[in-house]
Amino acid sequence: MNFHFYKYHALGNDYIVIDPNKAGVDLSEENIRLICHRNFGIGSDGILVGPLFQGKSISLRILNPDGSEAEKSGNGVRIFSRYLVDEGYVTTKEFSLGTVGGEVYVELLDDKGSQIRIDMGTVTFQSTNIPVTGPEREVLNEELVVHGQRLVTTCVSIGNPHCIVLYDKPSRETALDLGPTIENHSRFPNRINVQFLKVLDRNNIQIEIWERGAGYTLASGSSSCAAASAAYRLGMVDNEINVHMPGGLIKVDIQNGGHVFMTGSVTQVGKGFFSEELWARIQAK
Repeated sequence: MNFHFYKYHALGNDYIVIDPNKAGVDLSEENIRLICHRNFGIGSDGILVGPLFQGKSISLRILNPDGSEAEKSGNGVRIFSRYLVDEGYVTTKEFSLGTVGGEVYVELLDDKGSQIRIDMGTVTFQSTNIPVTGPEREVLNEELVVHGQRLVTTCVSIGNPHCIVLYDKPSRETALDLGPTIENHSRFPNRINVQFLKVLDRNNIQIEIWERGAGYTLASGSSSCAAASAAYRLGMVDNEINVHMPGGLIKVDIQNGGHVFMTGSVTQVGKGFFSEELWARIQAK
């Protein structure tokens, strides 16, 4: 039976998978916003579209709930990998996936795909690669004034852009208050994901997250990798880091040259059909 959608979460960061090989959905910005809306649609932090095939290669698109497209999502890639296992698209423990932000490599740590390790690639702190306005430089410990607060920020790209803010007491309220302004600050021409970071010890950090195009989220794989990489680059942590978020824990391992690996869980929530009324509106014509 070909369901219209499949829903998963990774530590409370939930995505809907829409498989174009099974259901033709018109993914206009308006329809994306409707499907992701938690009152008027199914509700999610985004939509994963795929698998998309080019020869033997598999790729996916990652759509934010505001209708924009993300370059990369650590949790999204883990969720999509689990979907590929569940639906029999992959039968090996290791495989690669294409994203707008580059190819990622996947390792299944169990037969069900409930624990997955992702090779997220190499991070960069170079301003032109993130991008951040101003002269070319590594964006480390730079001041950013937001709502009268002088914030200390470090910026990084891991295939998508991140601004990490050192903060004594990160909270949901902090992310909701400062996150939107930082995301849309003129310093970041493509907008930016935001993490509020507290270092707990040499192997543990705590973050709160404001995601570009999605808003406040309980967990994020790429945010975990970005925050851990920033803390490591600043000499605040060792190379194996537990990232604590409201949704749970992700393990990040940083190897030579800033190469980042991430391990975390994935849970299937359910699968189903859009109502006739909604399907008539969003079905690809």
